[in-house]
Amino acid sequence: MKSLSYNRSLFSLAIAIAIAIIFQSCNIKKKITQDYDVAAFYWPAYHYEPRAEFLFPEKKGEWEIIYKAQPKEKGHAQPKVPLWGYLDEANPKDMDKKITAAVDHGVNTFIFDWYWYEGKPFLEDCINEGFLKANKGRMKFYLMWANHDATTYWERKNPKKDSVIWKGSVDRKQFNIVVDRVIAKYFKDPGYYKIDGAPVFCIYELHTLIAGLGGATQTKEALDYFREKTIAAGFPGLHLQGILWQALPSSIAGVPGEKIGTQNKVMEYFGFNSLTNYCWAHLQNPDGDYEKWADLSTNMWQGFSNDFTIPYFPNLTISWDANPRFPYKTGYINNPAPEKFAKYVEKAKVFADTHPKQRKLITINAWNEWSEGSYLEPDTLHKMGYLDVLKRAFVKK
Repeated sequence: MKSLSYNRSLFSLAIAIAIAIIFQSCNIKKKITQDYDVAAFYWPAYHYEPRAEFLFPEKKGEWEIIYKAQPKEKGHAQPKVPLWGYLDEANPKDMDKKITAAVDHGVNTFIFDWYWYEGKPFLEDCINEGFLKANKGRMKFYLMWANHDATTYWERKNPKKDSVIWKGSVDRKQFNIVVDRVIAKYFKDPGYYKIDGAPVFCIYELHTLIAGLGGATQTKEALDYFREKTIAAGFPGLHLQGILWQALPSSIAGVPGEKIGTQNKVMEYFGFNSLTNYCWAHLQNPDGDYEKWADLSTNMWQGFSNDFTIPYFPNLTISWDANPRFPYKTGYINNPAPEKFAKYVEKAKVFADTHPKQRKLITINAWNEWSEGSYLEPDTLHKMGYLDVLKRAFVKK
């Protein structure tokens, strides 16, 4: 009887284990696969940053100007209201919600705007405390060094928008500190986005970098040093990505023995590996009809590809309305919609498919540029509409 009871216990345990395994397998999400890398720029200003408290005294980050926004004229769609509420991106629980939605809808990479002012990082808690603690290997990320001056553009009540708060340029000593920081803190993270094994690092304003480092020759030396340090850290190289707009110089003076008179020659001289845009507002005046604006912007893609010897990755932009940052009316796109956006998503896929020698990378402005009216995150008007467009386009059934 004792042996029979023991056998029954083993049988019951085996059944229990089998049921647990079946139950667990039913609750594990199927890993999402897709043929394209869809990378959304991420503006990390929606958490408390002590250095920005003079701009946002309610300690909510730039959410403060979003929920206080007012329409500037009849029919102006302000304020924009987030469907998920005013999340704290430095809170892993809130960031988890963003990551889950992004991955489920085909956005498999975030490009974080990354700042360095007066010898220390700015707005970094979004990445360090929020994203890196919540991600758990679900999506990739990389940095765009947003090395522009911090100006009163961020100060809503100030009508003078170009007064400098902090300079975006750095000298060589600060540059070396930045290099050490991004390699140790970010490149070595398993989730950091790489092309052919090389970590991708994007630079927003090349001309500002050159000015701070003292000239073209000094900047080339600094970027070569960055590349050498990245290789010494165990990577096959550094993939430098530039942002293509008017801040990208079209000529360089004072380079011995070389005539550098085009943006392509500039990119070759410094050893950049690819280009993309940050937003269509850098390409065409953001005012009026969405489709007209989108057609003019996306029709430039092939020209960019033809003009450069390095890959150009197409950029999509949701919309544009920076009025929350201004006490007066500025131009804005007045009729964006997910079904219109879908047309340009397909156009980006065609571009990627017809450039088979380069990574199928598409950048989007943006995941959360609420203050500039260009965001994938759901609002109370379009709900999950923009994300659903991406899901239909990029997530395999």
